[in-house]
Formats: sequence, structure tokens, C-alpha cells
Amino acid sequence: MARIYSHRKGKSGSKRPFRTSSPSWVNYSKDDVTALIVKLSKEGRSPAMIGTVLRDSYGIPSVKLITNKSVVDILEEGGIKAEVPRDLFDLLAKSVNLREHLIKNKQDKHSKRGLQQAEMKILRLVKYYKRTGKLPLIWKYSPANAKVIVSGDK
Repeated sequence: MARIYSHRKGKSGSKRPFRTSSPSWVNYSKDDVTALIVKLSKEGRSPAMIGTVLRDSYGIPSVKLITNKSVVDILEEGGIKAEVPRDLFDLLAKSVNLREHLIKNKQDKHSKRGLQQAEMKILRLVKYYKRTGKLPLIWKYSPANAKVIVSGDK
């Protein structure tokens, strides 16, 4: 699929092998993996970072193959729910950083364009998350609100 703001057709890279069950060399059960995920989350790691740590340190190639659930679903069952979804949070952090940069560098047109693109992505994601029920219908994006959310989660 093509990228929105560039003239490229996407990016190539390696693909995970097709599997329907957990590999035989994984020695962890569902309960072990769930406990590891909750423990890593309480240490302050994001869901993407949890997956990376499980892959690199514990040799668990895919949480979904072992538990039949994603990391985010396991965290929600464990009572750990993020205020906003992680992809939206990352875009909010990007917009906050760009705004701070533009305060110091008023003539930086390229960063201004990057801020516009990030905010348009935020608005599209917010619309989607409101429609799917992951955000309340009264949730609105504002730079001040974004700054509060980003500073509160670090």
C-alpha cells in the first residue's frame, strides 16, 4: 500500500514465517507469558517494547501464537488499560515535540509541514477510535490536551 505523504509504494522487509501454533522449542505456558507481560508492563514498558523484550530475552517469537491474544488484550484483562491507544499516543508525543521545536525555530517550514501532517493523522485516528469505541465520543484533540497526556505518561 502506498504511503500518504510520499511517492513511495511502501517498504520492503522480512516477513514472519506462517505459523498456526507455537514452535516446539518455546518452553513457556500461557500463564507464564501472561505473567511476564503484566510484570514488564508494570516496569513501564509499552506493548511494542514488551513484545521485543519477550522475543529477544525470553525467546518467545509471538505472544499471539502461545496465548491466542495480543499483548494489549492481555494487559486489558490484567487491569492495565492505556488512556489512549499507543499509536495515537506516539503521534501526540510527536506533535508536542514539534510544537516545542517550532517555538524555538519559527522559520522552520519543514517542521511546520511535519506538524500539519502529524495533526491530520491524529484527527483521522481519533475519528476511527471514536467510531470503534476505543475513545469516548467527547474526546477532542488540542495541543494543550496532548501535552498533558504525553507528560502524564512519561
